[in-house]
Amino acid sequence: MEVLGDITSAVVLLLNFIVVPGLSYGSQLALGALGITLVFGILRFANFAHGDTMAFGTMIVILVTWWLQAQGINLGPLPTALLALPAGILLTVVLLVVTDRLVYRHYRRQKSAPVTFMIASIGVMFVTNGVVRFVIGPNDQRFLDGERFILRARDFKASTGLAEGLSIKVSQGLTIVIAVLLVAALFWFLQKTRTGKAMRAYSDNEDLALLSGVDPDRVVLVTWTIAAILATIAGTLYGLDKSFKPFTYLQLLLPMFAAAIVGGIGNPIGAILGGYVIAFSEVMVTYAYKKVFIYLLPQGLEPEGLVQLLSTDYKFAVSFVILVLVLLVRPTGLLRGKVL
Repeated sequence: MEVLGDITSAVVLLLNFIVVPGLSYGSQLALGALGITLVFGILRFANFAHGDTMAFGTMIVILVTWWLQAQGINLGPLPTALLALPAGILLTVVLLVVTDRLVYRHYRRQKSAPVTFMIASIGVMFVTNGVVRFVIGPNDQRFLDGERFILRARDFKASTGLAEGLSIKVSQGLTIVIAVLLVAALFWFLQKTRTGKAMRAYSDNEDLALLSGVDPDRVVLVTWTIAAILATIAGTLYGLDKSFKPFTYLQLLLPMFAAAIVGGIGNPIGAILGGYVIAFSEVMVTYAYKKVFIYLLPQGLEPEGLVQLLSTDYKFAVSFVILVLVLLVRPTGLLRGKVL
C-alpha cells in the first residue's frame, strides 16, 4: 500500500509540474504560433512583430481590467480580464490595420521580396515594444485579479491523503478551454465560410484568386483581424497564468516561431502540434526530478542532486535547439508547411 502511495504521489508531482503547466503553456504557444503561421501562409512573410502585438493587446486588457476593478465590476469566480478582452482586441485590430496601411501595403504594391517585409516587421516590433514600455512601464505588471483555483493543493491532499497535492489555477483551465474553442472556430471559419475559402484561395495562388474575384484588401483586413484576436487572447492568457512584462513577450517570439516551424510553417494544425511539442520539451527538460525519484527508488538510492537537465534560465535554449534540429533534419516541419 505504501509503494502504491509513493507511485501515486510521483504521478501527482508530474501532473502538477509538467502535465498541467505543459498543457497551459502549450495552448498559449499554439495560439501565438497560429497567428504567425496565418500571416505567413496568407501574406507570405515572417511577422517578427507578433510577440509585441501580444504585448500591446495584453497591455490594453490590463489597463481596462484595472479600470473595471476600480469601478467595482467583476465576473465573480472568473477573471475580470475576460470583460476587458473585447477592448484589447479592438485596439489591437486598429494597431495592425494602421500598421499595414502605413508600412506593409507599400511593400505589397511594390511586390517586394519577403525578406523586405520581415525587416519592416522588425522595425514595427521595436516601435511597438517602445510604445508598450512607455505606456505601462518595463517592469512586471499583474492583473491584480486575485489567485483563483479550480483545485487547491491542500484540498487535494486533504481529500486523498497523499503527500503531494495537485493544484489547477482557473487561468490554466481557461487557457485550455479557450484555446480549444478558438482553434475550432478558426478551422470552421477557414473551411466553411466564403471569406475563409477566399483566404485559402489567396494563399494558394494570389493571381488566380484575383482573377476569380477575390478582394485582396478584404483578405488582408480579415487576416490582420484574426491575427489581432489570436495575439490578444494568447497574450492575456499568458499574462493571467504568469505575469506581464513587455520583454517577456519579445522573448516568447522564439518559442512561438519554433512551434510554427516545427509543426510546418503555414500549416495551422502544425502550429498547434508545434506549440505543445515546444512547451512540453521546455517543461520536461527544466524540471527537477529529484522528488519524483525519491518516491520511485528504493531507500538509499535517492539522488543527491536536483536531477535537472537544464536550469529554467535556459528554457528558451530548448526551443532554439529543437528549431535548429528540425531545420536540419526536416525543414518542412513535422507536417507539410504552407497549408490553410
